[in-house]
Amino acid sequence: MIVASLLKNIHLSKSPFHPPLQRGKEGDFSNACSYLCLCKVKISFFASLSAAAGLLLSARSPIVTLPLLITGIFLIACGACALNHWQERDTDTLMARTAGRPMPAGRIKPGHALCLAIILICSGCAVLVSVGAIAAPLLGLAAVLWYNGLYTWLKTRTVFAVIPGALVGAIPPAIGWIAGGGSLWEPRLAALSFFFFMWQVPHFFIHMLAFGKEYEEAGLPSLTAVFTGSQLYRLTFQWIIAAAVSLQLVILFGLIQSPIVGISLSAASLWLAVQGINFMRGRELDYISVFRRINYFMLIVMLLMFLDKLPAFL
Repeated sequence: MIVASLLKNIHLSKSPFHPPLQRGKEGDFSNACSYLCLCKVKISFFASLSAAAGLLLSARSPIVTLPLLITGIFLIACGACALNHWQERDTDTLMARTAGRPMPAGRIKPGHALCLAIILICSGCAVLVSVGAIAAPLLGLAAVLWYNGLYTWLKTRTVFAVIPGALVGAIPPAIGWIAGGGSLWEPRLAALSFFFFMWQVPHFFIHMLAFGKEYEEAGLPSLTAVFTGSQLYRLTFQWIIAAAVSLQLVILFGLIQSPIVGISLSAASLWLAVQGINFMRGRELDYISVFRRINYFMLIVMLLMFLDKLPAFL
């Protein structure tokens, strides 16, 4: 989720994308870490932050809604990630990068993972009901259905599953927006969600550059089987530039009030574009480094959004 698309942090056998955990005894710290890995807590928290940005930018709700929103989105995101692990437990055994995950490694039973996923998703939806907008939990369920239903199914059938999958990243900001009293049909929300959608896609192309051959060996669809390395570099560059440009829509649609924040966001866009250019020209060959910089870009953007709106809630 945001997400298809918030923080996988290059040694391919120990990739920060999905760090394998070592086996540990039942009930010890290693087992707890296995459940945290199952829920992908960094990515889930990132989704919560994007929802918080949507809430603050709608600027129509008291700050008391924010903790409930963050909690609800975090629980749903954790549940969706756990459910995704359960769905892909068999294919995960086929790749060295994923064979160390909790279920393929035998640290968590599939039934336990499925029960945890269902409990987390239901709990998250229950929390979102309390924000006062019935569309919030409905959108949360829609995100789960899209990510765990359509996207996960498409990943085994087409190399272009990332495009519809990235739409998941546009949903948490929309949930935050309506939780803050905004309308689901406002053009400003469309601009905000479009930016989060565009930001998701470059991650996948970088991921394919790093691990595409492993997908091929496992018999799974991979962009490296369709495009050459140079073509994937160009595609990644184009999507990085597109993500940088799409941020300007947030400014143009009047979502940012402070001129200083607006200038800072434009500077962030320029910085990301430079990263894309360096990557395209071969000045930056470390996939993980580029991946991290894209995440840093989004963290900076959301922080600036918070700074722009937070004074109105104090």
